[in-house]
Amino acid sequence: MTFCKTASILVLIFYSLMSTSCNRNDHQTETATSLISDTTMVDLWNGNRSQIRQVYEKEVLIAVLTATENDYGPWEITETLDEYPGDEEARVFNEKGHDLFVTIAGNQKFSNGDMIVIPKPMTKNLLGYRIPIIRESDSNTFQDISREEVRKLKHGIPETWSDAVIFRENGYQVVEEGDFDDVFDRLENGLFDYTAFGANEVQSVYENRAIQRDGLTIDQNLLFFYPFPLVFYVNPNLPYLAERVEEGMQRIISSGVLDTIFKSYYGDIVEKLNLADRQLFILDNPLVPDDFRDLKPDLENL
Repeated sequence: MTFCKTASILVLIFYSLMSTSCNRNDHQTETATSLISDTTMVDLWNGNRSQIRQVYEKEVLIAVLTATENDYGPWEITETLDEYPGDEEARVFNEKGHDLFVTIAGNQKFSNGDMIVIPKPMTKNLLGYRIPIIRESDSNTFQDISREEVRKLKHGIPETWSDAVIFRENGYQVVEEGDFDDVFDRLENGLFDYTAFGANEVQSVYENRAIQRDGLTIDQNLLFFYPFPLVFYVNPNLPYLAERVEEGMQRIISSGVLDTIFKSYYGDIVEKLNLADRQLFILDNPLVPDDFRDLKPDLENL
């Protein structure tokens, strides 16, 4: 009896240990599965920009997250299109709570530590090719015009836009006031002579905003250029997301996916906007980080 009782106790202990081991293994498996299957929720702020930029920049983000899905897991984007005028944009992370957005490298509204910069441009500096929108009645003024004559004209720029600093530093007259929504009202009313937008957005801006005012047109003669690359800014509290975005950008650059996206939107931009035949004025950008300071006009590679 004593032997049988002892044997029974040993059997119970064995099954108890086996059960504990199995439960531990099941828990570890569940934890590993959970880590792999956890969805990365990405809150993209996509306001304060033209419609074509909104669509393009979201598509690039989708490509970045897709390229890293096997290593970082599934993802889901929540897009916010709210407008943050003036310096309110600087609070996109610490007050608004968004995860990332796209802006120009060297955005003066942000200081070191306010964001994690992903130093990989996504539009080949196309935003830095600036084309004026003018009053149609002034078209002759912009034909065969010298740099000094352009500097005497007034350039209307919304408040806090980096372009205002760039043009002032290069000796141009700047009227910095208002916002993206009313800049064309002020141009129509003669408060300045022109306003300029990137080659990647000027057509969209004109068709969705400027055309609603009487007598405005895209100038056919001038082209300003300065280093003005678009990059991802990531919430400084999300280094893991920043790591994923940087890795994803590298992958879609190396694989040619980014170039394919670019060409699908802007493959005919040089011809469409007649960039090669425009009078070119090159400006310095005192705000751009050193990594991008040497960017030069390169229409052949657009």
